[in-house]
Amino acid sequence: MFETPLNGLIAVTVTPLDSTGIVELTAIKPMIDRLIESGVTGLYVCGSTGEGMSLTCQERKNVVEASVDATGGRVPVIVQVGHNSITDACDLAKHAMSAGANVVSATCPSYFKVGDTDTLLSCMGQIANAAPELPFYYYHIPALTGSQIDVVDFLERGGKNIPNLAGLKYTNTLIHEFQACQNTQSRGFDVVWGCDEMLLAAFASGATAAIGSTYNIAAPLYRRIIQAIEAGDWQTARQLQYHSVAMVNVMKSYAFHGALKAIMSMLGMPVGSCRLPLKDLTKDDTESLRSGLNDIGFFDWCGHETQIGS
Repeated sequence: MFETPLNGLIAVTVTPLDSTGIVELTAIKPMIDRLIESGVTGLYVCGSTGEGMSLTCQERKNVVEASVDATGGRVPVIVQVGHNSITDACDLAKHAMSAGANVVSATCPSYFKVGDTDTLLSCMGQIANAAPELPFYYYHIPALTGSQIDVVDFLERGGKNIPNLAGLKYTNTLIHEFQACQNTQSRGFDVVWGCDEMLLAAFASGATAAIGSTYNIAAPLYRRIIQAIEAGDWQTARQLQYHSVAMVNVMKSYAFHGALKAIMSMLGMPVGSCRLPLKDLTKDDTESLRSGLNDIGFFDWCGHETQIGS
């Protein structure tokens, strides 16, 4: 079994799509090569940023296989297998294990909401058991799943009932709850931070790893934040973190997935379109986004030298 805990910056990879919405498997390797060169220490595949919920199960399997092959063991590959169908989620987990992934992760079902810890334990227990040789991380993202579960209670009880439960991806902004998850009595869990614009606060609170979408476009910036924290240079860390805040604020003025893919293209990583219901940026919006990024100096400090179409 892959040794946890996870460390450093784990990029939630996007899924390259052509203009008709077809998955572009050949674009995955050059994208992953660039991400690893930029300093990410892991890849989170078919997550929210990767439009995993908008892909068919077969497409997700194809993306996982291409991602594992492209990575070639250089960094761990975490596969997000959450699905409204627990049966399909279990099938995806089994496939991830057979494809050579290092870790399995899953959201809870979101159409029919999970309303209590017992139900969440049953759902996640079945999925984790489908890939018993891999560490399992619950993906806690209440803003999208709509399930407001006590994750501390989930970890306490899950530690006794789900043998391969290793921790969770915590995508929420409650630092006090994040710390409580890190200090459960059941056993030591790996609680990985999931809000890029609050990385500094999380690492100051004991985080050692983070999974995020903007690591696709600014991993060197976030590496410098972590280095400043490790050096005890809090002033520099705060200044660098504000670059992240400014970047996210610019992106939030547009459809986020479309903005992220547009920026990756600007940086020489063409990853194509989004799939409905997500939308691409218009040409005018793309130029407005570029202008906003220029205004905050993004292309000077993001850590990528290539700017296409400037």
